[in-house]
Amino acid sequence: MKLDGRRESTNVEDRRSSAGKVAGIAGGAGLIGLIITLVMQFMGGGGSGIGGSVIEEALPEVLGSVLGGQTETVGEATFSEEEQELASFSKKILASTEDVWTKVFKQMGKTYQPPTLVLYTGSTSTRCGQGQAAMGPFYCSADQKLYIDLSFFSTMKQQLGADGDFAYAYVIAHEVGHHVEYLMGDLAREHNRMSQMSKKDANARSVRIELQADFYAGIWGYYEKQLFGSLEDGDLEEAIRCASVIGDDYLQKKAQGFAVEDSFTHGTAAQRMRWLKKGLTTGDMSKRDTYSIPANQL
Repeated sequence: MKLDGRRESTNVEDRRSSAGKVAGIAGGAGLIGLIITLVMQFMGGGGSGIGGSVIEEALPEVLGSVLGGQTETVGEATFSEEEQELASFSKKILASTEDVWTKVFKQMGKTYQPPTLVLYTGSTSTRCGQGQAAMGPFYCSADQKLYIDLSFFSTMKQQLGADGDFAYAYVIAHEVGHHVEYLMGDLAREHNRMSQMSKKDANARSVRIELQADFYAGIWGYYEKQLFGSLEDGDLEEAIRCASVIGDDYLQKKAQGFAVEDSFTHGTAAQRMRWLKKGLTTGDMSKRDTYSIPANQL
């Protein structure tokens, strides 16, 4: 992506300094350990997360990575040049989502109210409960904030091979997609329905929530290209590749050699790619319905 000269959003809380993080501290686990943790979490979940809000994401084990290069001191913490670049990148992508969704909501006769991005390290408090880096990026509708520990991007690259700036942007745009669902009233409606369902049926409903957020991430990408012309060759493929390796079926097969469909909460690799691509190629909000169509059409 070409982001030189683009503005950074000011709707950001940087809580990293409170954790006293020092760049260069290493940690981690292998891919199998990471995915086993994912399967244990999502096979036991109903998609609503702590506090009944969307507090989630598809990679539930995010551990520290060695970040080399120059460092910059912020408060009590020291951050690598790479991490500061990721922070700036995240703020620019958030600014882009603000511009895009302001335009899209205006076209629908609505007013867009942007979320706040919280950058943190390790763990942080939210109105949905205590957020942990092990959850991956997540959105809390109770405070209308999305939370990211930037080491997640290193995990994407090193553990799953999902690399590239547009793949990283897709992760942020997906979380903003949950905020759009919240503003449209879909998130509260679906969570209310899920609270009255069996675990199996609630999981299936969660898949529809996640696929719509993927579609909204695609809508953002469509208008990002139209408004700013920032997408380069290979960008779309990065995002679609990322969607493919965070499908429930792909991750469960990696962990245990087989997939349990009833436990899916985010959708298969094929479904996630399909809905992301639908948004990316059409930019058409009238195609956003993931809730009323038959399951075999998702």
